[in-house]
Amino acid sequence: MSPASRMATLLDPRTPRSLAADDAVLSRDEARRVVETVVQRNAVDAVQVAIRAGRTRNLRFAANQLSTAGVTEDAQATITSFVGRRRASVTTNDLTRDGLERAVRKAEAIARLAPEDPEAMPLLGAQSYRDVPAAYDDATASLDAGATIDAARSALAPARAGKTLDVAGFLLVTGSASVLGNSAGLFAYHRGTRAGYTITARTADGTGSGWASDDAVAWSRLDFEATGRRAIDKALRSRNPVAIEPGRYTVILEPTAVGDLVELLGRYMQARSADEGRSPFAKRGGGTRVGEQVANPLVTLTSDPYDAQVLASPFDGDGLPMTRQTWIDKGTLAQLQYSRAWAARTGTTPTGGTSSLLLAGGTQTAEQLIAGTQRGILVTRLWYLREVDPRTALQTGLTRDGTFLIENGKVTKPIKNMRFNESPLFLLNNVESLGPAVRIGDGGGGPVLIMPTMKARDFNFTSLSDAV
Repeated sequence: MSPASRMATLLDPRTPRSLAADDAVLSRDEARRVVETVVQRNAVDAVQVAIRAGRTRNLRFAANQLSTAGVTEDAQATITSFVGRRRASVTTNDLTRDGLERAVRKAEAIARLAPEDPEAMPLLGAQSYRDVPAAYDDATASLDAGATIDAARSALAPARAGKTLDVAGFLLVTGSASVLGNSAGLFAYHRGTRAGYTITARTADGTGSGWASDDAVAWSRLDFEATGRRAIDKALRSRNPVAIEPGRYTVILEPTAVGDLVELLGRYMQARSADEGRSPFAKRGGGTRVGEQVANPLVTLTSDPYDAQVLASPFDGDGLPMTRQTWIDKGTLAQLQYSRAWAARTGTTPTGGTSSLLLAGGTQTAEQLIAGTQRGILVTRLWYLREVDPRTALQTGLTRDGTFLIENGKVTKPIKNMRFNESPLFLLNNVESLGPAVRIGDGGGGPVLIMPTMKARDFNFTSLSDAV
């Protein structure tokens, strides 16, 4: 079905909404038609509609064979009706005229019964957004199953040939459109694609495990063979690990391990929690730590939807235009995140939410960082992280899928995994050197993370783990 034909049937009450194979995501014109239809049916103070539409293709393999594959196509509209300071939302994937009519009436009925929201904000009017056309790749959005099977074979073939490894992996490919429109004149549209690949390799004797991932806007940018080789190499090198004493060690954290901790800073950077004394960025006695040194001067942490490695949505869930934001500038806390409601209460400018975190990197390769380390630990990634103390952002978790001892500038032996107690802020204060920042991913649809390899001192390992 052509895009024009789809538009003709989009709001036909007799025709259910479906996504055509030749155009994987809702177009801007189609999205505007849905928004206009909802606004025209509004019978209360205000209405807003958020649409998420697209195609998701996935493939899993395990035990050296393909296991499941699928493709999901959907278009959902969440309609929020406002009655004074009351509001209610209804979500539907029936985008016919009748379907939207039913959803609007139901949202209005619930809104009249809802309790008042003391922090309710008026809807945003029309905004100006800078498009991010490079965020969308046609070939990725319309990828077929054969391409994912060929990608999986790049790891399955060497694992089967050696008969000493079991590999498991997950490929996730999405093409989506996100839309926000309301009765105050706001209309925001963004479409993007994302391709992610994760793979775990385990040795047949059960003692070695390796993991690797790749993430990009376009499927063509993923290097499946190189990713598989990294996981397999780590699995083979991590066999028969030895125990070492827990304690404070210099660490070389690969980018994924850095992201596992640094990503958590986003939840602590809300201005409200700092103003209310509930975050590590709250100043003792009142106020926030904005303007204070909170990390090593090597550390600059930003969000930027337009960065060439990111290419994310130019607006947040409220419709606020997103720009480059600097949170930590050369170790100094530059600003915190303000919602519209908290910004209005405190007389500041809202920053909106974020869909990316970028930790600026350095120039040293991982090999150079290792060569300059007398004794330390090389960490592939962290997992099962849990909060210990919100006042310091302290976390506990475990190393996983390749942990190695460094002695006299060389990786000498695999070691058993260890539990740690560490805060991303402690880590960023103890940074000694950084490698180039790269895009990392977990194979899912989380925020885009750009993280470097990091050398840091005094990482706190508290106990051993026998888990591989």
